[in-house]
Amino acid sequence: MKYGKKYTDSAKTFDGSKQYELSEAMDIVLATAKAKFDETIEFHTRLGVDPKQADQQVRGVLVLPNGTGKTQRVLVIAKGDKADAATAAGADYVGAEEIVQKIQKENWFEFDVVITTPDMMGVVGRIGKVLGPKGLMPSPKSGTVTMDVAKAIKEVKAGKVEYRLDKTAIIHCSIGKKSFGKEKLMENYNALLDAIIKAKPAAAKGQYIKGISIASTMGPGVKVVTKN
Repeated sequence: MKYGKKYTDSAKTFDGSKQYELSEAMDIVLATAKAKFDETIEFHTRLGVDPKQADQQVRGVLVLPNGTGKTQRVLVIAKGDKADAATAAGADYVGAEEIVQKIQKENWFEFDVVITTPDMMGVVGRIGKVLGPKGLMPSPKSGTVTMDVAKAIKEVKAGKVEYRLDKTAIIHCSIGKKSFGKEKLMENYNALLDAIIKAKPAAAKGQYIKGISIASTMGPGVKVVTKN
């Protein structure tokens, strides 16, 4: 993989093989975030679990203490009073069958999160094949299939993130923007790490947290000291 000059120069400013304490690692990440836009700060952790085993899945949601810095566009698929509640709670888009048809026919994806009520899952299922690959399919586990749509909208707008294991046993998650500053990013980091540790499957054996790194959108990854 070929990297640009800024990335290469940034990578030379620290020891890429060393694990740094969180405070120092965050200093390095912020110093190497040199893009002209407000870079996202990313958290990556490799876990000692087998993602092929159903009893070793790691997945959950939490509201980061300082949010994500990203304005989430929320689509609610609901009817009647639940649709009214969604509108009142600040959903960006609200609809039922007609909005599903819009997605099907117009390839419309001007939203970041889909929330729906259990009774509408049959309708939402019609677009499961297009929502799934984009990570947009609502599910009870992520809190996006619920009767309390107002609460779900509030949580998403406040900075709720979903973390989940990929096929290589790694979790990737945003913990905010460079503009947040070191303290807020560290608070978000610690909240996410605590949630992942609490989500450790009973079937997981040996070392659970194998490695952690943090990086900005355009910058190199910095390894963080892991504590199990």
